[in-house]
Amino acid sequence: MNITEVPFGTYQGRPVTKYVLTNDHGVQAGILDFAGLLQSFKVPTKDGGKADMILTSENLDEFTNNGFCTNRLIGRVAGRIAEGQFEINGKKYQVEQNEGKNTLHGGTNGFYSYIWNVDSTNETANEVSITLSLTLTEEMDTFPGQIHVTATYTLDNKNNLTLKFSATSDADTLFNPTNHTYWNMANSNVKTVDQLKLYVNSKNHLAVDDGKIPTGEKITNEGTPFDFSTPTQLGDALKEMTSTKENGFDDIWEVEPNLNEPVATLEDPESGRKMSLYSDRNALIMYTMNSDDPAVYNHGEVHPHLGIAMEAQTLSDAIHHPEFGDITLHPNEEKTYTIKWHVEY
Repeated sequence: MNITEVPFGTYQGRPVTKYVLTNDHGVQAGILDFAGLLQSFKVPTKDGGKADMILTSENLDEFTNNGFCTNRLIGRVAGRIAEGQFEINGKKYQVEQNEGKNTLHGGTNGFYSYIWNVDSTNETANEVSITLSLTLTEEMDTFPGQIHVTATYTLDNKNNLTLKFSATSDADTLFNPTNHTYWNMANSNVKTVDQLKLYVNSKNHLAVDDGKIPTGEKITNEGTPFDFSTPTQLGDALKEMTSTKENGFDDIWEVEPNLNEPVATLEDPESGRKMSLYSDRNALIMYTMNSDDPAVYNHGEVHPHLGIAMEAQTLSDAIHHPEFGDITLHPNEEKTYTIKWHVEY
């Protein structure tokens, strides 16, 4: 087990550092202090090399010059908030509207816009970890209260990478963070996620309006392209989505929170690489990179369905749908959430 530090360019004139966590099997996770970004997640290959399980770049500019939140930490609130408005204890709040009339991923100055502090790194016989922290004020991101957030990535010898979020605030606010990593563990000559097989422990997905805001209705997955209750080839599901406005998925699945059984799995039958996702919250938002915008990249590659984001969080716009879950954070309260990825190769 070890941790190494590597310079990784500059952001707004400040140096960015990559922290490489390596376990005894040669599995590596590269974490940037910029945006708490998961820059790489490499596993050994049968020929003695290493393969990345996620979309990546060695150029920081390719992460910062696109609007797709690639592999970054997201918050205070992941997903969308209708009209950027909400109410806590009878008090109304208006936050920045950065996607039309709605708020997306905490606004333009959310978690993903900052270099985080590195509070500590830790090495033991069976795991290595890094703890990052960020403090945001209302003047910085328009959300009420000063929030202090920590994010700890831990890589262990069982090939688990765990991300633990924790937050406190000095006033009523919202907290629903996630990680926005894009996955594609196929061989480098495979250009899309089509051959990957996806399983999701979900019976329903959310109905949404034209702005992707949940209506409150839950739609049964069975009999639709949203049904991944058995491992399903993504290409088959995506073919059924070609007639949609998005030409793919940008949708919200309701899942059973579980840190012992996978919420979802994604595997590449050809290489044998597989990722199992665990989460203690009730939603998985999946986005299949439907754009051909040049900002969507992987080492310079540009085309739709290059990767799939799998964002574990509480159901979107929960502040307007109490039955979706409680994303409020109050003074003298600490909230903690966990996401875990297990890799096989």
